[in-house]
Amino acid sequence: MATENRFRRIAQYKEPAALRARCSELGFDLPCDDQILTADAGSPLAAPIDIGGFTVGNRWCIHPMEGWDANVDGSPTELTLRRWRNFGLSGAKLIWGGEAAAVRPDGRANPNQTMAVPENTSGIKALLDTLLSAHEDRFGTTEDLLVGLQLTHSGRFCRPNNKQLEPRIAYHHPLLDAKFGIDPADESIVWTDDQLEDLIQAYVEAAKVAQQTGYQFVDVKCCHGYLLHEFLSARTRPGKFGGDYQGRTRLLKTIITRIQNECPGLMVLVRLSFFDAPPFVPGDEFGVPMDFEHLLPYQFGFGCDQDDPLKLDLTEPVRLVTELRDMGVASVNLSCASPYYNPHLMRPAAFPPSDGYQPPQDPLIDVFRQIDAVRQCKEAVPGIPLVGTGYTYLQDYLPHVAQAVLRKGWVDLVGLGRMVLSYWNLPADTLEQGIINRKVICRTFSDCTTAPRNGLVSGCFPLDPYYKQMEEAGRLKELKKS
Repeated sequence: MATENRFRRIAQYKEPAALRARCSELGFDLPCDDQILTADAGSPLAAPIDIGGFTVGNRWCIHPMEGWDANVDGSPTELTLRRWRNFGLSGAKLIWGGEAAAVRPDGRANPNQTMAVPENTSGIKALLDTLLSAHEDRFGTTEDLLVGLQLTHSGRFCRPNNKQLEPRIAYHHPLLDAKFGIDPADESIVWTDDQLEDLIQAYVEAAKVAQQTGYQFVDVKCCHGYLLHEFLSARTRPGKFGGDYQGRTRLLKTIITRIQNECPGLMVLVRLSFFDAPPFVPGDEFGVPMDFEHLLPYQFGFGCDQDDPLKLDLTEPVRLVTELRDMGVASVNLSCASPYYNPHLMRPAAFPPSDGYQPPQDPLIDVFRQIDAVRQCKEAVPGIPLVGTGYTYLQDYLPHVAQAVLRKGWVDLVGLGRMVLSYWNLPADTLEQGIINRKVICRTFSDCTTAPRNGLVSGCFPLDPYYKQMEEAGRLKELKKS
């Protein structure tokens, strides 16, 4: 059964009141303004905010995204630079990493991922210079623009050479091992404590590259099933980096502390998967969770109920955000789950990617789940700015909801990810003119995921003319047909 027949498309809601009514039918109240406000009209999105002592000019944030178009040495191509140029033109005043940059060659999720390694110092600088130049040309100043670089190791999802997984895991996860064809007896792919010491140093060296090239912060990526996120659920791992809560959070905290000590003046931020769930697989009509009943109480997730892992338990995530605040982390960007094994939670979409599944419920439910989780964190952990995720599915009503949740104090900044691949100047349009360009709004076709999963570059092939005219656009259409 096709998604578009099961759930009404967002574009079919002709006014904000209709969207609010649908949310009420689904059992929740999603704040949604009737009009888009400009900065001059008092938009909450136009208000400045202090992050780590720096005044950020507005409440729009660009999320980091994993690029598939760098050179094999991690340096940027024109496609990479174009994306960063568009980030600079967007009007957002917080660029949260812009790109997921691997701290080691073996930690790349694809062979063409950007790398934050000393050998690529000039490439990392070129990305920043391109963004800053575009922003200054368009807006006249960069004095209120905060730009960082996201540092990552892909762990279980490393593909540094080709499509073949070359996993390096925190522990053997019985469901993920089965889903991705990993031998549960293979201990050679599990990080030893000694090997992790080398990895910690790689993060420090990557942070030094970022600082030397002018970035104001680094994001220590801890989300989406990648390595540092996986450690948060490593209850079955022996040694100092697993087991109890202190052990499972030790690697993240150690990396942060080392960067703070060795890169004074460089802010550290964290993008965190605030909750998790068992992996999903395609069912007859829509995605279904893998059988986890035999694993209860469930020991293999972070932020989910051990007795029913499809439900949230935010006790540990709230504790972690509190501790990150107290460590001096300047801001936390809250995402959830993983695009590899439960994308409907993390990236609600009307049309799944080629290796995905139809959403098991109206995606609005999963949008609200993320927004409400951030609200709960903000209530529980004052004193640290929080960035929200999961807004793109709201499409035409993204600004209406963003304004409303900010006004209510549910979140401090609203992040945009795949939306800016098609509509990078949405922040500027809303704040300057109080409008959106419906022709370029991301409709969650998932081509930006389907393409790289099949070895093509990632971009918005349906809506960005630059990508639409590429030879790869035709290949993508054929892939989707098959």
